[in-house]
Amino acid sequence: MQGKLYLCATPIGNLEDITLRVLRTLQEVDLIAAEDTRNSIKLLNHFQIKTPMTSYHEYNKIEKAYQLVEKMKAGQDVALITDAGTPGISDPGEELVCICQEAGIEVTSLPGAAACITALSMSGLPTRRFAFEAFLPKEKKERAFILSALEGETRTVILYEAPHHLRKTLEELLAALGDRRLSVCRELTKKYETVLATTLSGACAYYKEHEPRGEFVLVIEGRSQKEIIEKRRESWAGVPLEAHMEHYESQGIPRKEAMKLVAKDRGIPKRDVYAMLL
Repeated sequence: MQGKLYLCATPIGNLEDITLRVLRTLQEVDLIAAEDTRNSIKLLNHFQIKTPMTSYHEYNKIEKAYQLVEKMKAGQDVALITDAGTPGISDPGEELVCICQEAGIEVTSLPGAAACITALSMSGLPTRRFAFEAFLPKEKKERAFILSALEGETRTVILYEAPHHLRKTLEELLAALGDRRLSVCRELTKKYETVLATTLSGACAYYKEHEPRGEFVLVIEGRSQKEIIEKRRESWAGVPLEAHMEHYESQGIPRKEAMKLVAKDRGIPKRDVYAMLL
């Protein structure tokens, strides 16, 4: 029989957050694949787990994934753990899951801590719809593209950031998104856990005076639908009606449908558009 891949969530700070199911699984599997074995050995030693461990990280994620798949094909059960949190969320675990599925290896996830969900739940911002962006890209053009896309995002946005990049990231977010409500969540589940409910401008001012310390999760208010509608109306206000119609008709949109779109853009009834065109 083939083995199985177990995605085991580990604590993001407080060791008491590990589940009984994860502890039992880590003891029973044949091999543990860890993002950083030096970090994970502390966790295993704390709970007296003696299961053999191997490294699986960003720099060997493809080659090592195929090696692990061969072990599972041979009947071994493998548990995947990260430095903290749920495997596959903003880490190389997603590649291993994909390769396992392609090879017909069964994959199961043992739920537990995740910094993004922990921060969202205590942020005080809307939780029904959210967009998780993890760390912003380092490459300049890609970073600018993501920031531009987030400018119109109506869902609550969750970002990760390291302390030495926090000030710059907050300034970039303020410039790209405008001032919005923000919860700065720091050192989640740990002794010095804090949640600063503020705004992007307020956070920029605060961290000019205070040195950022610890790991951060930024939970940012989405843009309101009302604001989007008002900005769209403003953008079309100075455009002649005929040119506005031509914008849609040039795309092959029928005249009646184009009139509906123009009315929506301008925030006026369709009959008014019809009357003005006549």
